[in-house]
Amino acid sequence: GLMTPNTAARARRDGPQALILDKQGRIVDKSGREVVMVKRQSDFIANKTDSADGTVSVFAPKEAVEPAMVDERLPVHTKTRESRSFNFIEQGQYVAIASKQRAKAQLEKLQEEIAKASKKTGISSATKLALIAPFKNDTEDLTVPDVEWWDQAILPSGETYDYVDSASAATPLHELLDKTITRLIQHPIQLKPPAEPAQPAALPVMLTKKERKKMRTQRRKAEEKEKQEKIRLGLMEPPAPKVKKANFMRVLGNEAVADPTKVENLVKAQMAIRQRDHEAANSARALSKEEKKAKTERKLKEDTSLEAHVAVFRVNDLTDAAKKFKVDINAKQLYLTGVGILHRGFNLVVVEGGPKGIKAYKKLMLRRIKWSNVDDDEDEDDDDDMTGDAKVPNKCVLVWEGTTQKRSFNNFELKVCRTEEFARDHLAKYGVPHYWDMALSDHVVGQVE
Repeated sequence: GLMTPNTAARARRDGPQALILDKQGRIVDKSGREVVMVKRQSDFIANKTDSADGTVSVFAPKEAVEPAMVDERLPVHTKTRESRSFNFIEQGQYVAIASKQRAKAQLEKLQEEIAKASKKTGISSATKLALIAPFKNDTEDLTVPDVEWWDQAILPSGETYDYVDSASAATPLHELLDKTITRLIQHPIQLKPPAEPAQPAALPVMLTKKERKKMRTQRRKAEEKEKQEKIRLGLMEPPAPKVKKANFMRVLGNEAVADPTKVENLVKAQMAIRQRDHEAANSARALSKEEKKAKTERKLKEDTSLEAHVAVFRVNDLTDAAKKFKVDINAKQLYLTGVGILHRGFNLVVVEGGPKGIKAYKKLMLRRIKWSNVDDDEDEDDDDDMTGDAKVPNKCVLVWEGTTQKRSFNNFELKVCRTEEFARDHLAKYGVPHYWDMALSDHVVGQVE
């Protein structure tokens, strides 16, 4: 309905009043008196904080925490926002990364090919494709330190073993041991032996003679059945009857009775054809010279990438050309590496390779070669009678046999050494001067005995 005058006056009285400000900007009423505004207080108890003057503040500052109650290890998260800037990618950055990845992949592929090629030779870990590593000087291992590394944790810093014996030590020995030695035990990590392969080799199944005969019979039956099926389907012509001199009368019958000479010649011709086919099949299955050589290499070469077997021999006299040739050529034929030191005092032969090759070479050196011949012994006896000196009989002795992690030599050669120093220096080039020391000590002990 329509608004009456009384209703309009009541609305103007109950509605919001106009805000009156004086010259100083204070709120005043119609009469000019200052109006004091009442502040709204918080209704939640959690937001109320009593101040010192008794007023209530909604957001009061937090009290300072004592430094002793602050954990410095905890990270302090600040609310400062770092300025962000544009990070532009330089031109060619991803192209360089891609080229590095391609070069790395190509290098890995090349390393795999080199590893496969070196494994075929049987000396992959020794030669590393002509990668010669410098050997340590053997005199470095002979130096004795003032304090061993396991005693450095017990003794004071800068002190030697004289500190333990000295009576003027600042701390007695038992106090040092009580401080440093505890009940804790250090268990080192157990490493796998380098000679053991990553995966165990599968053992082949050995069959008895009866089982092999049974499998051969079953295989021949299957082949004959397949042949009969092909003849039945017309894929292969049936073979001609096998006629021999013992059964041609029974097989041919009337033809043999009518002209036995003709039938006999026919039988001989069939027998010659069968013999020729048999020899042709054998020659087709036979290996060529290159294949025979490759098969021999495959049987003699052994993988020494995990470990190499080593044998050290001492020979009193190696001046005989025939025996020297046997020592040299057999080592090369068995694909063994090493060296033969020819010295006037005694001769040293070092060979390294697989277990089968070392076994065969040991049989050669210790059993097959007759080092002291009868004729030589008779000549030596005559010389001894004339000179009065007893000569040491020629013999071969196995000084040492064992395994090493890798090969030290690349091939086998005979080296003439005039002096003992030259012989030891030659072996030191390959990192095995101790072989000469062992042989020399064995030679000296043998002369004394």
